[in-house]
Amino acid sequence: DEIPTVVGIFSAFGLVFSVSLFAWICCQRKSSKSNKTPPYKFVHVLKGVDIYPENLNSKKKFGADDKSEAKNKSAMPKNSLHLDLEKRDLNGNFPKTTTKMQGSPDVDNSSPKHFAERKKDSVSPDSLKSITSLSSEDKQDKLGTLFFSLEYNFEKKAFVVNIKEARGLPAMDEQSMTSDPYIKMTILPEKKHKVKTRVLRKTLDPAFDETFTFYGIPYSQIQDLTLHFMVLSFDRFSRDDVIGEVLIPLAGIELSEGRLLMDREIIKRNVRKSSGRGELLVSLCYQSTTNTLTVVVLKARHLPKSDVSGLSDPYVKVNLYHAKKRISKKKTHVKKCTPNAVFNELFVFDIPCEGLDDISIEFLVLDSDRGSRNEVIGRLTLGSSAEGTGGEHWKEICEYPRRQIAKWHMLCDG
Repeated sequence: DEIPTVVGIFSAFGLVFSVSLFAWICCQRKSSKSNKTPPYKFVHVLKGVDIYPENLNSKKKFGADDKSEAKNKSAMPKNSLHLDLEKRDLNGNFPKTTTKMQGSPDVDNSSPKHFAERKKDSVSPDSLKSITSLSSEDKQDKLGTLFFSLEYNFEKKAFVVNIKEARGLPAMDEQSMTSDPYIKMTILPEKKHKVKTRVLRKTLDPAFDETFTFYGIPYSQIQDLTLHFMVLSFDRFSRDDVIGEVLIPLAGIELSEGRLLMDREIIKRNVRKSSGRGELLVSLCYQSTTNTLTVVVLKARHLPKSDVSGLSDPYVKVNLYHAKKRISKKKTHVKKCTPNAVFNELFVFDIPCEGLDDISIEFLVLDSDRGSRNEVIGRLTLGSSAEGTGGEHWKEICEYPRRQIAKWHMLCDG
């Protein structure tokens, strides 16, 4: 009788020990996972409401107003991030607790003295000269001013950009004499991080107040980055109008002291000064027996700068036309950051008629942009009605079937 009792006691102790060990292992794994540096994450904060990944919750919010945080600190529990969901409006937005003056760029600063010191640094003549030199035409055409703030959160290893507002934008709609502005922001030179604000309707002084948080960017790399703001006006029926741009090199900008408030004049977009669009090398061969046209996109050279980074991401789109109607299309792969691209890609098109009399082929060289519409760098058309080298190349193809003929062509405006 004593042996079963002893066995039962030892079994109970073993079960309790196993459960305790399992719970301890789970706690250790959870704590070690929360202490790991999070991978790159992007968080968009709209109108001061903070949105964090579940494993990045913190006591301190660095996207909201410091004044409102200090004011509500005594009423909020220390270990909770309180958002009263019942106080949201029909659109899901939270009502603002502090009054904000229109056009005031210093709502996020807790100390007037600190703001005055940082403001003075941000608009110094030396920093303005280092960013860009305005021509006399740019000074005459006022495109407005952009207000924003920069901050680096060392605890989260996050780079924070708050686009506050823009003032004095020109009217892009001649009928209503207003604009529908929004802003696209790109972190150069890699162009990996592209974001944009919402569109604000019919205003020349848009107040965006949108915060973009980029996780996983080391502070040591901040000095090598450049911020590019593109100010645009939305157009429902055609391509959006470009109002201007702002380029901010972060070299020399110190973010270790806290949030830095800045404002910059919006300048005209950097339009290509040279009329040349570069050259494209293509090879074509007409197979009369199979009634097919073989097209090889070989190389492109001397492509112009497509953005402020000075580099393009070109690819070629090939369109086949029969009697001015497109019947087939192909495209090459994108070549990253190069003005002299090597494609070496072959395409075979079936010709729906006998001969090449009503056939033409169009080559579009485009710059790949994940954040917006791809911009056309240059265009080339080959056909019986084409002028210049395009018509000569097409004539040789028709006269010498089954022969691969390659030629360089100058690209025309897109």
